Amino acid sequence: MFKLKSSDGRNNLCGKNIKKIRLNIDPPLSQRKLAHKMQVMGYDLDNHVIRRIETGERFVTDIEIKAFAEALGVSYRAIIDGIDKQN
Repeated sequence: MFKLKSSDGRNNLCGKNIKKIRLNIDPPLSQRKLAHKMQVMGYDLDNHVIRRIETGERFVTDIEIKAFAEALGVSYRAIIDGIDKQN
């Protein structure tokens, strides 16, 4: 069965960007703290899910992309493309 993958074989485009943004926040958020923040927002994600997303093992839904953008205080484009500027 054919599965869509990114050019580097990952199951998502956003995992690397989520990790980069999470670690560049001052102070940096751990995966556990990000998971807790998202749980308070009403999303059922734990730190193991975030690890699997960041390593590209897990697909990410559009609802989760929206939640990550909100939790991290960035745009959808920052999550997907790693760019947080409006063109």
